[in-house]
Amino acid sequence: MSTPRILIVDDEADLRELLEITLIRMGLDVDSADTLTAARGYLQQQKYALVLTDMRLPDGQGIDLVCEIAAMEKSPPVAVITAFGSADNAVAALKAGAFDYLSKPVGLEQLRTMVRTALRISEKAPAMAGNARARTSIPLRLMGESEVMQALRAQIAKLARSMAPVAISGESGSGKELAARDIHAQSARSDKPFIAVNCGAIPEALMEAEFFGYRKGAFTGASEDRDGFFQAAHGGTLLLDEVADLPLAMQVKLLRAIQERRVRKVGATTEEPVDVRIISATHQNLHACVQKGSFRQDLYYRLNVIELSLPPLRERLADIGLLSEAILARLSPGTPASLAPGALAALRSYRFPGNVRELENILERALAFANNGKIEQEDLLLKASETSVLQDVLSATPLPAQNTVARQEAAAITSGLSDGTPKDQGAEMALPGSLPDHLDQIERDVIRRALAKTHFNRTQAAELLGISFRQLRYRMQRLNIHEPE
Repeated sequence: MSTPRILIVDDEADLRELLEITLIRMGLDVDSADTLTAARGYLQQQKYALVLTDMRLPDGQGIDLVCEIAAMEKSPPVAVITAFGSADNAVAALKAGAFDYLSKPVGLEQLRTMVRTALRISEKAPAMAGNARARTSIPLRLMGESEVMQALRAQIAKLARSMAPVAISGESGSGKELAARDIHAQSARSDKPFIAVNCGAIPEALMEAEFFGYRKGAFTGASEDRDGFFQAAHGGTLLLDEVADLPLAMQVKLLRAIQERRVRKVGATTEEPVDVRIISATHQNLHACVQKGSFRQDLYYRLNVIELSLPPLRERLADIGLLSEAILARLSPGTPASLAPGALAALRSYRFPGNVRELENILERALAFANNGKIEQEDLLLKASETSVLQDVLSATPLPAQNTVARQEAAAITSGLSDGTPKDQGAEMALPGSLPDHLDQIERDVIRRALAKTHFNRTQAAELLGISFRQLRYRMQRLNIHEPE
């Protein structure tokens, strides 16, 4: 196996010499160029495992070289060297295709760590590019064969080669953590830790200790040294889930840790280097949070170098069958349950405000009602079908006089929901204090009236309401409706 070769592009002779000595001591072959023209000549003659370029060169900008290499068919990883405090240049280079960056003065330990990561990328690239079976052997967690999901997986494969921070956005339940795990699984860091942190679940007083660790005796209860999330993820990936929930004081400390790649434990006097790739995720609009002052703009630009947007489930309903099959296989191992055609059609016509997480909940609940593992449409108990049943009953027979206002409000609500657009009733209808409680009361009144009309014959009441006996029994239990003594 040939020795990996590195190309250094920098017009400062002293820095070139320092980089050359360091890399040669690591057992690597090195070529050096002091201009863009010389670097282009080397790239035409040699294949490199890493290109390390300064941002400012006598005959051009290093970012131009980054773009040219990124456009090559088999491009090596490119890292850039930026002047101290030039964060904007580093972010621009990462967006252009650079996989990492170093700040001047160059830290040799940071350089060695970055080079090792780049070499792992170069070693994995041929196998991943030339062997389809190698690509499919990666345990992908985001499932789906729709066009939008295929495009998403292709984007994830590209992001996996970079060290650039990724900001994942998407609705709650759309699979943001799964996307982060897929990025990690396909990266050169896949054999290192993946640490997921819910930023909204940590008390503010404990955040610094949880993220950066602490020394023994740093505070009451600190009986021993302890590593934080950054140390636990060293060499791997750190997912900051619901990052918008971080308080401003912690955002300042996080920004420094990301910029300097060093952290200081609570109670310590010195910093320690950490090699961590940052992925952030949130269901909130971070740009809007910046505008209203709840999220720091400089941290936003640090985290949002590359944005990955996840589609809601309602935009890929063609994947419902595949997702349901996988979920049911997990929920009922050994003898997997299955969906009847009517049930699958009902799921594909549902909007899923809770996305894939809601689909899992619906199927888990449906299994409790299903006979012999066969899930029928009535077993799903979809919210949309409940609204439709309520509307049918209201139009069929009037409610008692004392519930006239409730009937008018319910009719307005259901007519608005029928086309997905709420109707504005203005001053004619007062808004309820709690919509779920309000709708439950309306449904409770309708069911009680149907039961009274059939002298509490639940089978006939279910037929009158247009639902199954099992659905009626479930609703009676949920709404605490009992037969009068």
